[in-house]
Amino acid sequence: MTTHVTLEDALSNLLFFFLFFKLCFSSQNEMLEEGHEYAVMLYTWRSCSRAIPQVKCNEQPNRVEIYEKTVEVLEPEVTKLMKFMYFQRKATERFCSEVKRLCHAERRKDFVSEAYLLTLGKFINMFAVLDELKNMKCSVKNDHSAYKRAAQFLRKMADPQSIQESQNLSMFLANHNRITQCLHQQLEVIPGYEELLADIVNISVDYYENKMYLTPSEKHMLLKVMGFGLYLMDGNVSNIYKLDAKKRINLSKIDKFFKLQVVPLFGDMQIELSRYIETSAHYEENKSKWTCTQSSISPQYNLCEQMVQIRDDHIRFISELARYSNSEVVTGSGLDSQKSDEEYKELFDLALRGLQLLSKWSTHVMEVYSWKLVHPTDKFCNKDCPGTAEEYERATRYNYTSEEKFALVEVIAMIKGLQVLMGRMESVFNQAIRNTIYSALQDFAQVTLREPLRQAVRKKKNVLISVLQAIRKTICDWEGGREPPNDPCLRGEKDPKGGFDIKVPRRAVGPSSTQLYMVRTMLESLIADKSGSKKTLRSSLDGPIVQAIEDFHNLRLIHFTFGVKGFYICQKYNFFFILQTNKQVLSRFKK
Repeated sequence: MTTHVTLEDALSNLLFFFLFFKLCFSSQNEMLEEGHEYAVMLYTWRSCSRAIPQVKCNEQPNRVEIYEKTVEVLEPEVTKLMKFMYFQRKATERFCSEVKRLCHAERRKDFVSEAYLLTLGKFINMFAVLDELKNMKCSVKNDHSAYKRAAQFLRKMADPQSIQESQNLSMFLANHNRITQCLHQQLEVIPGYEELLADIVNISVDYYENKMYLTPSEKHMLLKVMGFGLYLMDGNVSNIYKLDAKKRINLSKIDKFFKLQVVPLFGDMQIELSRYIETSAHYEENKSKWTCTQSSISPQYNLCEQMVQIRDDHIRFISELARYSNSEVVTGSGLDSQKSDEEYKELFDLALRGLQLLSKWSTHVMEVYSWKLVHPTDKFCNKDCPGTAEEYERATRYNYTSEEKFALVEVIAMIKGLQVLMGRMESVFNQAIRNTIYSALQDFAQVTLREPLRQAVRKKKNVLISVLQAIRKTICDWEGGREPPNDPCLRGEKDPKGGFDIKVPRRAVGPSSTQLYMVRTMLESLIADKSGSKKTLRSSLDGPIVQAIEDFHNLRLIHFTFGVKGFYICQKYNFFFILQTNKQVLSRFKK
């Protein structure tokens, strides 16, 4: 008995398939958010045990009261640490289960979207950040030790399970790099895990090389994923230098990127990227292949040398912004008048360039500040630095020349000034962003995809038809509320001599995050080299169509817009945080 599957059934199954991955994607993002909360907890942790009175001897009359108060105060904090330990176990198991699923022999040729690889990269970054924060925070271990002493005296942990869990927490906090070690051990038993990690590292390299990031945190995350990813790949089972010889990864390119030696880890904490390379399993016999591990000062950390370019960029952009500001805000015509697609696109590009400049300048400040913290001065390098100065003073107060201080003040003033000017045009930018994204998506889905759909119908490529129709059903906002039933492309026929008129509406409405994810993932599946079958969908498309899809897929408006509201508001929040950090830097400078 044969079962007849209609096109509608195929479309439903296809949409369900991509939606399933979207749900997995969402649950992973929730875990990443939880990991961020634990990173904030560790970063802001201050020792409570130092403020608690200590029992000086066993004969002290109030020692029971002191221990009871110690347990009362520290028990909520130790509970947080216990939850943190459970979380890292759960996150490690979740990550390794995803790696195992994707590395299964029957699934190695399956299509995996960029968004999914980047999410796995964010997991790698989360593990690196949490482990480093745990290593740096001695106060966490001290508080747990104080609680454990008091609890044991009061016999709070009587049952074997509580004793075992307390011992596990002690080992977890005491052992440096415990998260990394557990992750490495669990990954090495997965056959072919290095292939998936190579894909994650390569997508990070591609995004970094093509500047497909906006905020400083996104840029630095890509670098940390490269470094920590290489460390995880290099071990008893896999050798990154053999993978480089097979051209599976490009170590020379990563070495060039790692000339940026120090990057912010979390808040005002930082990490040297070369550490990931120097601690990898096969580094010693391949030391000569790396230049990033050699001590040298990168010009990227010399803010004074970059000031000429920064001033030039500032003057050019402010002049252009003032021209638009006068016509859009001062005259009050910005929101009232309906503009053409070209005018909206110009405003969109202006907003994007402004955010990129804000990000670029803020990145300079953060990288200089991070490098200075890792390389404190001394009385030999700076005659004004006393020999009795604290290490933090040597890293901040005495570590900047007069020229560097003036440059920092000037750059931060530029950041703040440009932020204010762009804030005045926020409503104008928002409307332009929404209109531009809407028109780009609708023109592509309703017009550009007609030709590949026509060819797929004519050649009876059912899978290709399903994907193209799923894209259109996901994103298209038709003029009459429904797809024109008389469209010749739906029957695989040519358009009439006079052409077939499709009126694409214009609205200031952006796509939802789910729509954007679904469309990007389905488009990527069309042009991917992996498809899970012997013949890829890419081979069914003509060269010009493949190029059109690739151009649209790589558009900056898609990469920088995960929900239109987030495009401006989230960046505004990020730069507010950066400005606050920069103010803290300046407040530490004393005459």
